[in-house]
Amino acid sequence: MTPGPLAGLEPACSLEDALALFDALPPVAIEELSGRWKGRELRTGHRLDGLLEASGWYGKQFDGVDAVHPLLVTGAGGDVFPVDPRKVPIGLASVVPTSVVARGRAALPVLRPALRTRKHRARLRRVEHRGVVTAALVYDHLPVVDLFRRASHDTVLGLMDRRGDPRPYFFVLQRD
Repeated sequence: MTPGPLAGLEPACSLEDALALFDALPPVAIEELSGRWKGRELRTGHRLDGLLEASGWYGKQFDGVDAVHPLLVTGAGGDVFPVDPRKVPIGLASVVPTSVVARGRAALPVLRPALRTRKHRARLRRVEHRGVVTAALVYDHLPVVDLFRRASHDTVLGLMDRRGDPRPYFFVLQRD
């Protein structure tokens, strides 16, 4: 069980409970996010629940304000590498079962050269969301913003706000 404010919610909770916790947590300063962070999902019934983990999602890496790898995955040998989010068909999430995504992960060694990026594909900005100014990860080429609230010194609760998606997607990042 995770200590702190997330203890009663993980691994799954209602959307209302996740939003209530998000709203109750303090904002995150951009400087607090430097380094590599391991991610996990907080399942709230969102259509993406289970898909990131099934795909081998590792987390995110913050190298600077304008230098963020928003999508890290774990390769077959356990190595972690950045993927270009534009090459991940997030729009198919509602029609592709998690089991298919998990089986597709076996093809990662073949797909790795096409998916991998050395360029940072996002940046950090201070954004007001739900009445609070906090650190936000703004994707370069997708209509997605990830907003963060501090659960502890080494843990943040993330809320993915995607244009056209009426429900936010929640995840947790823990400093690596």
